[in-house]
Amino acid sequence: MSPELLVILITVCFVVVTVSIAGLSSRFGFFGPMALVAVGAGISFIPAVPQIKIEPDVILFGILPPLLYAAAIRTSFIDTRARRDPIIILSVGLVAYTVFVVGIVAWLIVPALSLAAALAFGAVIAPTDAVAVNAVTRKAPLPRIVTTVLDGESLLNDATALAALNAAIAAITTVVTPLSVAGNFAITVCGGLGVGLAVGVILGWLRRRIHEAVVDTSLSLVAPFVAFLPAQLIGASGILAVVISGLYLSYRSPVIQSAEARIAESLNWRTVQFVLENAVFLLIGLSLAGIVENALKSDIPVWQMALISIVVLAVMLVSRLLWGFGLTAVFRFGPRQLRRQSWHWHQPIAVSFAGVRGVVTLAAVFLLPEATPQRAFLQLLAFVVVVGTLLQSLALPLIVRVLPTLVPPNFEQERMETRLLLSEAQQSGLDSLEDHPETFDPRVLARLRADATFLSDSLKSGSGTEPPHESYARARQHTLQAERAAVLRARAEHRYQEPAVRAVLRILDAEEVALATSAEAKAD
Repeated sequence: MSPELLVILITVCFVVVTVSIAGLSSRFGFFGPMALVAVGAGISFIPAVPQIKIEPDVILFGILPPLLYAAAIRTSFIDTRARRDPIIILSVGLVAYTVFVVGIVAWLIVPALSLAAALAFGAVIAPTDAVAVNAVTRKAPLPRIVTTVLDGESLLNDATALAALNAAIAAITTVVTPLSVAGNFAITVCGGLGVGLAVGVILGWLRRRIHEAVVDTSLSLVAPFVAFLPAQLIGASGILAVVISGLYLSYRSPVIQSAEARIAESLNWRTVQFVLENAVFLLIGLSLAGIVENALKSDIPVWQMALISIVVLAVMLVSRLLWGFGLTAVFRFGPRQLRRQSWHWHQPIAVSFAGVRGVVTLAAVFLLPEATPQRAFLQLLAFVVVVGTLLQSLALPLIVRVLPTLVPPNFEQERMETRLLLSEAQQSGLDSLEDHPETFDPRVLARLRADATFLSDSLKSGSGTEPPHESYARARQHTLQAERAAVLRARAEHRYQEPAVRAVLRILDAEEVALATSAEAKAD
């Protein structure tokens, strides 16, 4: 078999295994990320399987931008802006605090580790991972405020951590000053913000003038790299640029995209996110054998490695918890603007246990120079941190049940708000028709009025019975399946030409997507 065919075969097998494990985990109620890491780790120790080494450039430049963009376009800009104070404090302040605390502890307990290398390791494990955090928050019914803060922190803290890592790596080989570190951080953040906003505005201008969903979606697929590359070239944070452009384009999508383009983009990015985020966890597991083999060559005994790992994990959890309680004290007793955050003492517990690390940590630890003391052991320690924080997050559902203030979202209220808003929007649409009654057939106006009043009337139904609009959606889903089967029978009997068949199937699919979107209000 030629090397090219072998690469294709390995890639196909990798994707099939990833999707299969993720699908089975979801079906049987397992925590998907842990299952993927466990399976990958088991495969890595099979003698016939070659060692997998994580290439940091591939992760940071190839996989991370689309993953962060996919998370950003599904994140509410309004909610993120409303919770910007805790998000900024966590994504900047907590990262700097973690770098210092974990760095000092590592310097004290890891043999022959220099202070610069210890601080570099602190920067490696400081940022939470957007992919892992999303997986955790989907599993546990956390309050909206906590979910928003966790998602915002995981999207923005990579820029701070990588800036700290670059400064620490420079300190390993050269001399750095606080002024140079502050200057580089300012360039990293301000440049990333500027490039991200500029790219968002330019892409928004282009998309407003694109009327084909395929072209719009194609532009969307390259958007993360269009934002990432210019920022990296000027020495700014490409990751921050990707996040900012994604948040901006998501916020502006109702006015710059068609409905078809929005649906197509959403489905495409959900697929990309599903494949990449699960592939990342499998890749983490597959890298274990090589990491362990290199770590065992160091002069640190196994028992000491285990003890150091436990201490580092404990320090990470406790330090994050203490920072969270300090943040809560500021929100409850600090300036008036911060006291409006409605932050309870129980919320830092959930935030602490949801502080999951992921592939960014593993990619970053491979960026450490070859001359870094105990580099092989630090790579193993980073893997232990990733797996340890994933295991730690399994306690979240229990924490939510035990702490009474961690109230899950009120899905019934959210569904009611969705129906009320839809009814209001429909009434506004009817009002616009009343201004030009002569333009439309009276029978069409009567049908539109009936459809609009159907929803508003259903809101008055009793809570003990199924609302009419839900009954309608269920019945319509049933009839859609029968209609699609009839179309396929007609195709098999060759009674209609293919263009007509495809057109009808597209119409049925569009209505089914609309019904599914309404049903997703409960899940979201």
